[in-house]
Amino acid sequence: MQMKIIFLVFIYLFCLVISVNSQEKAKRYYEAYKVDNPPTIDGKLSDDAWNVNKWEGNFVQHEPYEDRPPSQPTEYKICFDDVNLYIAIKAYDSSPDSIINRMSRRDDADGDMVFVAFDSYHDLRTAFIFGVSSAGARADFILSNNGQNEDHTWDPIWQVKTSMHNWGWAAEMKIPFTQLRFERNSDEVWGLIVGRHIFRHNEMSFWPAIPRNAPGVVHLAGELGGLAEVEPRKQFDIMPYGVSSYNSYEQQAGNPFRTGRDPGYRVGLDSKIGVTNNLTLDLTLLPDFGQVEADPSEVNLTAFETFYREKRPFFIEGSSITSFNVGLGDGSVGNDNLFYSRRIGRRPHVYPSLEDGEYADVPTFTNILGAAKLTGKTKNGISVGLIESVTAEVRADIYNAGQRSTDVVEPLTSYSLARVQKDFNKGNAILGGMVTNTMRRLDDTDINFLHRNAITAGVDYTQYFKERNYLLGTSLYMSHVEGSAEAITRTQMSSARYFQRPDAAHVELDETRTSLSGFGGKLQAGKVGGNWNFLLMSNWKSPGLEINDMGFMGQADWFINVLWTGYNFTEPFSIFRSLRLNHDVYTISDFGGNLLNAGYEWNVNANLKNFWNAGMGGGYEFLNISNTMLRGGPSMHLPSGWRLWSRVSSDSRKKLSGSILGNVNGKAEDVSRSYSLGASLTIRPANTLRISISPDYSIRSDEFQYVAQRNHNDQERYLFGKIDQKVLSMSLRINYTIIPDLTIQYWGQPFTATGKYSSFKMITDPKAAKLSDRYYEYTPEQLKKEDGYYSVDENRDGSYDYNFGIPDFSISEWLSNLVIRWEFMPGSTAYLVWSQSRDYFRPNGEFETWNNLNELFTNKKANDVFLLKISYRFGLR
Repeated sequence: MQMKIIFLVFIYLFCLVISVNSQEKAKRYYEAYKVDNPPTIDGKLSDDAWNVNKWEGNFVQHEPYEDRPPSQPTEYKICFDDVNLYIAIKAYDSSPDSIINRMSRRDDADGDMVFVAFDSYHDLRTAFIFGVSSAGARADFILSNNGQNEDHTWDPIWQVKTSMHNWGWAAEMKIPFTQLRFERNSDEVWGLIVGRHIFRHNEMSFWPAIPRNAPGVVHLAGELGGLAEVEPRKQFDIMPYGVSSYNSYEQQAGNPFRTGRDPGYRVGLDSKIGVTNNLTLDLTLLPDFGQVEADPSEVNLTAFETFYREKRPFFIEGSSITSFNVGLGDGSVGNDNLFYSRRIGRRPHVYPSLEDGEYADVPTFTNILGAAKLTGKTKNGISVGLIESVTAEVRADIYNAGQRSTDVVEPLTSYSLARVQKDFNKGNAILGGMVTNTMRRLDDTDINFLHRNAITAGVDYTQYFKERNYLLGTSLYMSHVEGSAEAITRTQMSSARYFQRPDAAHVELDETRTSLSGFGGKLQAGKVGGNWNFLLMSNWKSPGLEINDMGFMGQADWFINVLWTGYNFTEPFSIFRSLRLNHDVYTISDFGGNLLNAGYEWNVNANLKNFWNAGMGGGYEFLNISNTMLRGGPSMHLPSGWRLWSRVSSDSRKKLSGSILGNVNGKAEDVSRSYSLGASLTIRPANTLRISISPDYSIRSDEFQYVAQRNHNDQERYLFGKIDQKVLSMSLRINYTIIPDLTIQYWGQPFTATGKYSSFKMITDPKAAKLSDRYYEYTPEQLKKEDGYYSVDENRDGSYDYNFGIPDFSISEWLSNLVIRWEFMPGSTAYLVWSQSRDYFRPNGEFETWNNLNELFTNKKANDVFLLKISYRFGLR
């Protein structure tokens, strides 16, 4: 019934919006001109090529005052020859000494900026951005999905110079046609946007005008003509690389694999090949990502996997094309996707079981033998994303009394993906599909708990109406996994579904199954343009859905409905430059028809006229029933919950700026309470140096922290305890830009976390009306603490019935990464890297910060990795 009502609402909205006729406004137009003698890229704009035609101007302010003339005028010209596109931009300024020149690394430009965006596909959804700061720092990225997604890992080969003048500053660009994707002899115009950011006013202006409440960016671009006879050029770059490394760490007596030092080297190859005018093939053989920053430390006490963002350039570039999001909104739920590239090259699934006196050398990641990625978009509006990657079989070396052997800890695995989307009606309708396949070679291994074969497939459709102010979108997808009975039983019992739950009548654990299938979908409709927005959203995942072989999903067996609305004040008023109000209500059910959660959320975000930012928000959970809290046990009723947060940040343009964020949440009847406080301080002592310090501190007290599960007298015991947890960490970042192509970056993070358990209890009646009737708390006489365990005398007969490990912990870690990056030639880069890690553990749960940190840095030798990586680009076209 619930699904039917939502479907009827969607259909009503669909009929409402299609009844309104849309009218397209005339677009601004610029005609590029061809030159025989191209300009020299020096930023001076003194070449004869810039004396042809008149300068184009009349930019329109976008922020803070929409549709007004900018405070300073801007002009540009665009010309071309057979090989390159040339852009000149004059950024006039009546106070040139007030222009903010800040040196920064590529894609982290700071200060005054200008940029140009080309929709060379002219699909009204994709744009290639080339920007530069007044100090000459480049910024380039791809806008996709009409500006909803940004890909900052795209690093095209192009040149730009800037220069200061008494009338302002100038930028001069040269962009090879090999770096853009377009059709031969096309009669179509390109989309064009030229923009300028005046840093001291935080003012953005565009050619042409782009409303702040527009439902996108790219479809509003102006038109660039004159390029119909330009001959597309295919890119063909080969980039071999070599890496030399040295690893120093604590030596372990008797362990032949822990000698205290490991030198190493490796070579590999990356390439980028233009297969057609619009399709590019990226290849990598034996890739190395040693320059990539480590993941931050954390303590995860839940049953669910942590989502880590991708940092490896090969997998990030073009990720918007290969994405098939099956989540909803922001946060952990929004991360669900049919493709999660961190699966490729992951830590091995297996750690060998060792006897006394045995030692093992287990790799920390799976070697990627090779990967290929084909991405692009055809003239007919078909977007293509294909990925094929093969990871090696990984073996652990085992040593026992002079004898060596090996165990397979990760099988040879193939990961395949195909993603296709087709635009219709000038990008107002998009139909797409995606298929992924994971195949593992498990023969001759003892790994029986992994899927041998895993397939996911999905289709999605989005329809925009009335100048893209309204949308109706849906996606449907399925999964099918195959493996041994052990593997499929493990899948059924995983935290994503818990088929073994005794009160789940709609699912059943079948330990003889060798395959499992499931499905899911998403439906949304609403108004996304204008000041007032709303969305009706539904998301469902059947109990048998399993996409985690190549994708990411936290939980299946649910149906979530959300009604969201927001209002955006875009024009400055009172103390505000802009103001955003958001509200939503939601319900969550399982596939058995059980209503699990219902709640309300709100937030307010403000940009102030003094260039500070502030926000606050919160939520209340009226109903809270968990199918996962007992980790395979029956569902449990919990008290209602609430949360509040607030933040404030100062003017980020200043040489000294900062922010602070506070968060508090809890549950009724004093079941839980947590507080967190985070801050950041950014210092710019010079235009080439930026230092950021970000400390975080959190406290959590929870009466129901899962501890263990035991069987006693053929009955399950779900054991919990009260946890008092404290976490303290600090992130330090230093960015020093010598020149835009030579930078030094440092990141360091000390981290300490403790958990002290008390008030141990077992769940007796998880659905009882009163909270106190849902559990029994052990008395001190029933517990005995000895040799790392608690023993429990449940029936008080003097003998202990079961035990569980003492869960108290105190963890300290240190992670740091120093990277010197030098792009000594366009596309050719050298990295010098020093990474250090330390860790220390005590099972006492005491929050003794200074003692823990002292032990962290003195208890044992750090793990230091020194690495030199050089890649050289051979441009063959």
